[in-house]
Amino acid sequence: MDAAKKRSGHVEVNLVDAKDLPLEITGTGSGLPQGPVLQRCVSHYRNLHTTAALEGLGHRVVNNFHSATISSDKVFCSIALARAGIRTPRTYLATTEGSALKALEELGYPAVLKPVVGSWGRLSALLKDSDFARAIIEDREYMYPLYQLYYLQEFVKRPPRDIRSFVVGDQTIAAIYRISATDWRTNTARGGKAENCPITSELNELSLKSARAVEGEIVGVDLMESSTEGLVVHEVNNTTEFKNTVPATGVDIPGLIVDYLVSLEKR
Repeated sequence: MDAAKKRSGHVEVNLVDAKDLPLEITGTGSGLPQGPVLQRCVSHYRNLHTTAALEGLGHRVVNNFHSATISSDKVFCSIALARAGIRTPRTYLATTEGSALKALEELGYPAVLKPVVGSWGRLSALLKDSDFARAIIEDREYMYPLYQLYYLQEFVKRPPRDIRSFVVGDQTIAAIYRISATDWRTNTARGGKAENCPITSELNELSLKSARAVEGEIVGVDLMESSTEGLVVHEVNNTTEFKNTVPATGVDIPGLIVDYLVSLEKR
């Protein structure tokens, strides 16, 4: 909102809370003003379903439903990245306790178990050996069925940090190192420190290629510095937070997002 107010000319912005937005999905209009809709809802299911509803009612949503579906599910995202020829960690999908343990035998330990839907590193586990894996997976078997989809990934040998790059349109506009000295998860929401990361040609190419793989317009791309393969991409984020990135990089991310939405209005 502040970024829009600072732009030259008149940029009209309407802030709508998805929790207070009833949408008649069999109707012909949403009652919202025309123009691009920037989807910033952090609830996965609320985000996905309101995006579908708004598109069904004729709105141009950023990111669109297809992109949101692919990038917000780690299995779908990994498949899209692999099909696009992008370097990713070795990853398995298993749907039972037995097949998950077999996958871990193939991957070797340590390995990482993540929920297929989730953010901020919640419910992600570093599986150090088979006994630990059995205990964690047995626990998941008594949880909601979503958590019985076992997304298993190799533990990439890397520095105690990862990289989050930000793509808006066809530009990689900023990147940060997310550093943690105490937790293998580097999410800034868990206390990871954000530092500016130079945008190299490799980082730029992988970021843009990853955004295109999920058909995303405004996304965050998570990468790791593998000790053997260079940069590998492990996730693309549909609704990317940037409050820690702006001070770390000096890049006006909200302003560039507003500029991009204005450019869509003019096309």
